[in-house]
Amino acid sequence: MLKNRVQFSLFSSLYGRIFAIFWLTLFLVLLVVVVAPHFDPRTQHDIDQAPLDKIQKAAESITSKYQNKKDFTRSLNSIDQYASKQPGGFALFFTDYSGEILNRHHRGQTKSLRNFITLSDDLNSPKQKLYGRKMIAGPFKVTIANQKVLLYVSRFSRNPPPFILKILDRPGQLLLATMLVSTPFLLWLAWALSQPARRLQQAAERVARGQFVHDPSLEKGTKEFRKTGASFNQMVGAINTMVSGQQRLLSDISHELRSPLTRLRMATALASRKQGESAELERIEMEAERLEKMISELLELSRMQINSHEDRVVTDAKTLWFDIFEDAQFEAEQSGKVLHYDPIEIWPISGNPNLLMSAVENVVRNAIRYGEHHIRISIIKQKKQLTIMVEDDGSGVPDDELKDIFRPFYRVSTARDRVTGGTGLGLAITESAIRQHNGTITASSSEMGGLKIILTLPMQ
Repeated sequence: MLKNRVQFSLFSSLYGRIFAIFWLTLFLVLLVVVVAPHFDPRTQHDIDQAPLDKIQKAAESITSKYQNKKDFTRSLNSIDQYASKQPGGFALFFTDYSGEILNRHHRGQTKSLRNFITLSDDLNSPKQKLYGRKMIAGPFKVTIANQKVLLYVSRFSRNPPPFILKILDRPGQLLLATMLVSTPFLLWLAWALSQPARRLQQAAERVARGQFVHDPSLEKGTKEFRKTGASFNQMVGAINTMVSGQQRLLSDISHELRSPLTRLRMATALASRKQGESAELERIEMEAERLEKMISELLELSRMQINSHEDRVVTDAKTLWFDIFEDAQFEAEQSGKVLHYDPIEIWPISGNPNLLMSAVENVVRNAIRYGEHHIRISIIKQKKQLTIMVEDDGSGVPDDELKDIFRPFYRVSTARDRVTGGTGLGLAITESAIRQHNGTITASSSEMGGLKIILTLPMQ
């Protein structure tokens, strides 16, 4: 019982299967190399029973007809003339027991026969061998003119050597044939071994997109992949538990922070009624508003990172962003600025509509807020991806800080953000939303003089 378990464990593992396949392939190659020569007519082999019986009858007939003749040479010539009239390239050769060929007119054409004579010397066990398209069989005992001689029969072989034997004679063709025959098997083998790895890759991509789903198919295949799949599913379960705990923590933080903040604003309002307006109370109210906005945006960022995989649908670019661009154009006009955007078409986009709209809206509103006079939105469709480029002619961002502006709470100029009411979370929210949709976001200096943000999203 224990032995069977060990054997099963060996062949259910990846290294055990590779080892077994290697030795099986090697065994099959050795088997072909060892067995193939036994089916090669060009090697000396036994004569089939039907041809053997026919040749032996012919030898007996020759002995019966010519053993009492007096002239040996004339008898050979008579036999040669009879054989030459037979169809199929039939020829008879006679030798003495020392191997000397007795047919005079065949002596210059008997190189293959001489080779066969040296190999076949057992009078009791005639053999045959193929030379090109000529099959030679013998020896057979006959008596001509009271002289004992050996008979060898040569006949034209209508069946060419098997195709596999021709290939074995040519190393280049043998290598090519081996590659052609083994390629489908190796492709299947590679596919079968890589299938669990592909499932694991797809599961990892789902996790990267924020989809923490338990996948039973990962726990199939060889032992190594089963264990890896089980560990991966355990990791997904642990992440789900951690996310649930984070959601509860965020909910508690929201309640605990907003409650005293609400009481603070109510106290400020009561103080303003009793004591009248003052710079100190206005400052407290402004900071309370900023704190409330910061808490809201922080909670939005956290929810986005947790629930980005939910409510994903296939929509189109025009439905997502046309109204946002129209409203942004109107808002820019009210501020004395000009916003221009390229025509937007019904390009299919898959994702969470709210997140995608929020991401683009944050970038556009930043451009309106910090641009001096002009804002430009370029939309470029390239094969299977959509690029949205937003530029303004504002003061821009120093080159050494371009990568930092997507960090939460990072602000290039604190004084400016305080004036405009910024919290440093808008671009962080945008970056998170784009990344959750397998897109990219980059910042650089614009030719207009301000900041250029490029959003790239895959199309459905």
